[in-house]
Amino acid sequence: MSGQPPAGGLRRRLSQAELDMIMDAHERFVSGRPGGKRASLRFVDFSGLDFGRRNLSDADLSASTFDGCRMAGVRLDRANLFGSDLRQADLRGAFLVRADLRGACLRGANLTNADLTDADFREGHVAVPDRKQGLASVQHELRVGVIDSAILKGATLNGSRLDGASAFAADFTDCSLRGAKLGGANLKDANLGGAMLEGAEVAGANLENANFEGAVLTGVDVSRARTLGARFANALTGPTEAAKARAPQLLAAIDAHEAWRKTGGAEGAPIKLEGQDLRPLVARLRGAKLTAADLRACCLVGLDLTGAELQGANLEGADLRGASLKGADLRGVRLVGANLTKADLRSAQICGLPLGAGRVAPANLTAARLCYAQAQAADLTAAVLDGADLRGADFTGAINAPPT
Repeated sequence: MSGQPPAGGLRRRLSQAELDMIMDAHERFVSGRPGGKRASLRFVDFSGLDFGRRNLSDADLSASTFDGCRMAGVRLDRANLFGSDLRQADLRGAFLVRADLRGACLRGANLTNADLTDADFREGHVAVPDRKQGLASVQHELRVGVIDSAILKGATLNGSRLDGASAFAADFTDCSLRGAKLGGANLKDANLGGAMLEGAEVAGANLENANFEGAVLTGVDVSRARTLGARFANALTGPTEAAKARAPQLLAAIDAHEAWRKTGGAEGAPIKLEGQDLRPLVARLRGAKLTAADLRACCLVGLDLTGAELQGANLEGADLRGASLKGADLRGVRLVGANLTKADLRSAQICGLPLGAGRVAPANLTAARLCYAQAQAADLTAAVLDGADLRGADFTGAINAPPT
């Protein structure tokens, strides 16, 4: 349902002061404080107004216009933006988790590093005003969500509904589209270089001339999509049968390493897994004791290493895109040239490892890629980040955070 426009024809205009008052009341509503009131601002013209990092979660902003609005960092989780016009909007770092964007237009919008988890871009019946009478006389048209030419670098669209949506020439570089529904979507000429699409559905999608170079396509069946001219160089698909067959051997090596660590070398043996695909281990590395492990050039894409002990480990050149290292012990780790794009490093210890006699081995992340990584509250004391790519990384509350 698109709803009906207000009587009188034109969209209602608000001043900045009026909007601020409404947002104040809505934030009180969201936090459960006295005097709160949910914002219901349907068919409103917000052109040129500032939403600067305000919290409008659960607000109703359907069928409204946001021309020239400043919306970077705004919270619009579960907001109703059905049929709204967000063309060219600045939504960098915005939160739109489970937002209703059916029939909305985000053509050319900047959604860099935005969180659109479970957002809905599917088609919807949109009220279209008469050219002469305006909103006093409307027709209802079935429209798909439009994000043509939008910038979604580093954005999170896990589980989002883009069935039938139009994303022509959109830039999804390094974004996460895990489990996204893209059936019948138009992604012609889109850039999905380095994007993570594990388990995404693309049946019937138009992927012609799209760039998937370096993308993660585990569990993605492109055989029923249109792929003429699409580029898939260095795309990462699922583990090979040989890699899956090695899983028991890898698990035994991890157990032996943990015994070696626990007994100070009296039992077991140190692990050396250079170049191995560790994805078949699934959740086995969560909290694993891998001190001083040799994991050079290993594939750890999307793995859960939450709380893992990796002090002094060698992960040079490892692929850790989308991996969870939350709370992991990475003191003295070697991550030279590693890819940590969109990795979760929250509260991780990425600092020096004491070696005795006043010596400390620093965590070395020289030339590592940490684009759009979450490193809030991480400890980066004395970490070496020479030449590291930190675009879009979040170091809020981190100790000795680098300038970004």
